[in-house]
Amino acid sequence: MVRNRADLAAARGDLQGSVGLVPTMGALHGGHLALVRAAGAAQEAVLATLFVNPTQFGPEEDVAAYPRDEAGDLALFEQAGVAVAFAPPVEEIYPTGFSTTVRVGELAAVVEGASRPGHFDGVATVVAKLLHLTRPDSAYFGQKDWQQTRVIRRLVEDLNVPARVIVVGTVREPDGLAMSSRNRWLGGPARGAATCLVRGLREAIARWDAGERGVDALEAAIAAPIRAEPMAQLDYASVRDAHTLRPVARADPPLALLVAARVGGVRLIDNALIGEGLVDVDARHVQPRHPPWRRRRERGAH
Repeated sequence: MVRNRADLAAARGDLQGSVGLVPTMGALHGGHLALVRAAGAAQEAVLATLFVNPTQFGPEEDVAAYPRDEAGDLALFEQAGVAVAFAPPVEEIYPTGFSTTVRVGELAAVVEGASRPGHFDGVATVVAKLLHLTRPDSAYFGQKDWQQTRVIRRLVEDLNVPARVIVVGTVREPDGLAMSSRNRWLGGPARGAATCLVRGLREAIARWDAGERGVDALEAAIAAPIRAEPMAQLDYASVRDAHTLRPVARADPPLALLVAARVGGVRLIDNALIGEGLVDVDARHVQPRHPPWRRRRERGAH
């Protein structure tokens, strides 16, 4: 595990062949580990990051309250076969005097961006830095944060970053709840109530499969279980073009069905996609493996 840019550069130099980057904010769960497995299945070395990025939190969001378990996360990375873990302090990424922000236009301002102004500016800025520092061949992100994948893909295309953005399908609990670090904040009743998001998405997909192409009808189907749940407050239920995230007049593919709600005070997001080739890796089909590669030597503190 390395904590500073100099040790990261040295560790990156030790890696042989292609490198897959898996950026995380820690509090790891099965969704994160699916990214590691997908990277390991396709690359010779996996470089993963643990960094709770303060610039993507809004003024009413408490970055200090974000769940953290560095020791547990590093153990999970080791078990999953991560070659290098980069866990920098905030000042290593944002030193005194740092004043640059990466902003990805319209994609960052709608839907989730409208609900959380400035959020995607923080995401784009830290991802741009991590791509620059780690120089990966590919970077892996989860479908659950669909709008984030669109923002990052646009960033990579616009800035000519020589890395592929790989989207891995959402990993779900047995009852359908999308895995998320925030789920650990859900108490007993709220945990059960939280399935209202996926129930709404599944109902909308069922109606689309039955021939419904009305955007208002599909958005109402997504919202209905959330509005019916006393512990939930709907933020948005939106049917958008899957690539541009612009509104659509008719629900023809490719589509992203996007939803956000607070359940028991915990803000959750989820989505469902309609169309071919939107997700690069189906997380259900990626098997754990023990890669033959390792870094030749360890650097930095443990």
